[in-house]
Order: sequence, then C-alpha cells, then structure tokens
Amino acid sequence: QVQLVESGGGLVQPGGSLRLSCAISGRTFRVYDMGWFRQAPGKERTIVGRILWNGGRTDYADSLEGRFTISRDSGKNTMFLQMNNLKPEDTAVYYCAVRYGSHTVPWSSWGQGTQVTVSS
Repeated sequence: QVQLVESGGGLVQPGGSLRLSCAISGRTFRVYDMGWFRQAPGKERTIVGRILWNGGRTDYADSLEGRFTISRDSGKNTMFLQMNNLKPEDTAVYYCAVRYGSHTVPWSSWGQGTQVTVSS
C-alpha cells in the first residue's frame, strides 16, 4: 500500500508564492516518477509537471511560463512544488501522484489534494 499526503496549500495574493509538499509512504520501491496535477472548479484535472525519481529530471506544462518548480528529497520520500508569481487562474485543488516502473503505465496512486486559492 502507498499513501500520498499533500500539504502547504492556502490563500495567497496574486504575485505571491506557495510551496506544496507531497510525502509518500508505504511502497516506495521502484517509483519511476511523481507528478503534480491540478483541478479548477468545473474543469478537468491537468498535469502541472513531473519529476523522475532517479536523476530528478523535470517536465512542466507549457502554460506555466516557468513560474513553477518541482523538486524532490528522495531521502525523505517527499516531492515539492514551488509556485511563484501566482495568478488567480492558478486557483485549484492540487494533487500529487506516483507511477511505478515506467512512464507507460497509468498514475497508480493519488493524494487527497490541497486547495490553493489566489485572490486579493
């Protein structure tokens, strides 16, 4: 069994920053990558970016304009999402997810989500 727990969400003003964390426990063997996703009200869940667990290479959605950075502390089994210059359109529930073995399999486990609200 694997458990993912997100934290760090909250209310922030436009232009502000937040750092989300995702702690993974349980099955940490053969993690291929971890990802951040977000879902705004009335919209589909979309990927924010992902990080390879070995090596730390990252990929991001083009729409983020370089404002977000994903990192991980493999020793603490934790992934982070640093969000800068936040905009109201970044308001969403943010989820983390994990994949095992390769990028060709579905995301297998999800966290419960953490709310990020960008508003003045």
